Amino acid sequence: MKEWQYYKLDELGTVRRGRSRHRPRNAPHLYGGKYPFVQTADIKAANLYLTSYTQTYSEAGLAQSKLWEPGTLCITIAANIADTAILGIPACFPDSVIGFTPYEGKSDARYIKYYFDIFQKTFQQISQGATQDNLSAEKLLSMKIPAPPLPTQQKIASILSAYDDLIENNLKRIKLLEEMTQITYEEWFVRMRFPGYESVSINLSNGLPEGWELLPFEDLVDFKEGPGLRNWQYRNEGIPFLNIRVIKDGDVDLQKVQYLHPEEVHAKYQHFLLQENDHVISTSGTLGRLTTIRKCHLPLCLNTSLIRMRKKNERYGTWLIKHMLSSGFFQNKCK
Repeated sequence: MKEWQYYKLDELGTVRRGRSRHRPRNAPHLYGGKYPFVQTADIKAANLYLTSYTQTYSEAGLAQSKLWEPGTLCITIAANIADTAILGIPACFPDSVIGFTPYEGKSDARYIKYYFDIFQKTFQQISQGATQDNLSAEKLLSMKIPAPPLPTQQKIASILSAYDDLIENNLKRIKLLEEMTQITYEEWFVRMRFPGYESVSINLSNGLPEGWELLPFEDLVDFKEGPGLRNWQYRNEGIPFLNIRVIKDGDVDLQKVQYLHPEEVHAKYQHFLLQENDHVISTSGTLGRLTTIRKCHLPLCLNTSLIRMRKKNERYGTWLIKHMLSSGFFQNKCK
């Protein structure tokens, strides 16, 4: 530890703000070309390396921006504060993102990224403002980062990135299994091609196989819409609450949650506490975003713009309800 020192970020690499000079920003001629244009939501959605994006710049868009090289660490300073990802492709980004390029022989972008991941809440706290949270370059450069010599940084980063790789591979496997399960659900319960369907009699009164029944959804599920929480209620620790931003790829990102005081939760929001196997779905913004609560997520409180669905009939499994909610039929109804 004697070799560790504290450095300002610009002592470890170059720090430059992204560029998007044209006004209005949404001028159509700026977009639709071949140059990736990375925004804060893309950075938030990425893991270690960013290779996916939702928008591109044209030649005109590139002319008023800057194309950053792969290996640049992107740090969000507005909207989603202190989210990070390393560019895996050449890309442009706006002035709501800071680009960090490590000095050769001095720092490793992966090490800096993991530091931001661990201390993201600290960066979010210093960014809080009266109207909108914003992490300025000045605030960012005022903080000092503990860093060992480069070989130690690289060793730390390699260990952590190996875990990231394992997590990403497991998430891909889980996603594949969920897709297979969803296909099976739609084959059996939407197209009615379940095993042995050829020999099953159909009830002409409801069009369903004999023994099946058509029920209102409210007979199967207990609904609860989340309360309207306010910024002044948020705490640095306590009982976490769920919102749309922390639902990612069907899971809950506990690194991104905010908190409520336990006494307030138990006094005012006890009935909004979630339970294992509850399904939660978004009702505004990105409609139909779905997650199922696991034991490792608890305790967890519901928030506004979300509805909790809890099975109330033991005849019907919780996973049958989940796959109905994630089916193409239901998701299309949400839009």
